[in-house]
Amino acid sequence: MAEKEKVRELFDDIAPTYDKLNHLLSLNIDKIWRKKAIKQLNKEKVKKLLDVACGTGDFAIMACKNGIPKIVGIDISDNMLDVGNKKIAALGMQEKIHLQQGDSENICFEEETFDAVTVAFGVRNFEHLDKGLKEMNRVLKKGGKVVILEFSMPSSFPMKQLYSFYFKYILPTIGGLISKNKQAYQYLPDSVSKFPQGNNFLQIMQECGFHDVVCKKLTFGIASIYTGVK
Repeated sequence: MAEKEKVRELFDDIAPTYDKLNHLLSLNIDKIWRKKAIKQLNKEKVKKLLDVACGTGDFAIMACKNGIPKIVGIDISDNMLDVGNKKIAALGMQEKIHLQQGDSENICFEEETFDAVTVAFGVRNFEHLDKGLKEMNRVLKKGGKVVILEFSMPSSFPMKQLYSFYFKYILPTIGGLISKNKQAYQYLPDSVSKFPQGNNFLQIMQECGFHDVVCKKLTFGIASIYTGVK
């Protein structure tokens, strides 16, 4: 099975408990991280936003609450999208947010369609990272901004050691018990450890057509915000 199909199956399976576990395992810090990522956008200039790997729509909903008038979200997991669409309907945001099935490596929109493109905790799941980034660049308008929020690994003592223990042992155990899928929460630390972080990822962004790339570390380096301009 292709890596992309494995990821789709994994997120389809954990979709019902995904939001609950996200907030529990991060002690709700993930909400603060999303707010910081949205602050990287010039909301006055962003009339149409694409949220790639949108999952259950948390980032799209927060962007809507922060004044962005039109948001499109794409994700390969139908079950994650179903959860997201129910949340959006409950909030009465259907006119402003549209979630649909879509592949980050083959985005079904024309060139220079969006004022900004975002990804929150999804870029490390791209099967071919460069293809996904180039597609995001393609659909972004000239001068538009990409904002990528992703997990990273702390590099300083003692946070590095403490977080590594939590990530490898505690998180998979709790996640597995609640979601009934321990493999999914073993995949998380594995995918983060393999993902190119910091300057390595900024270099890849530049190679995929972005300039003025910046990395901002959050909460001792547990997460990072990467930004770039087309």
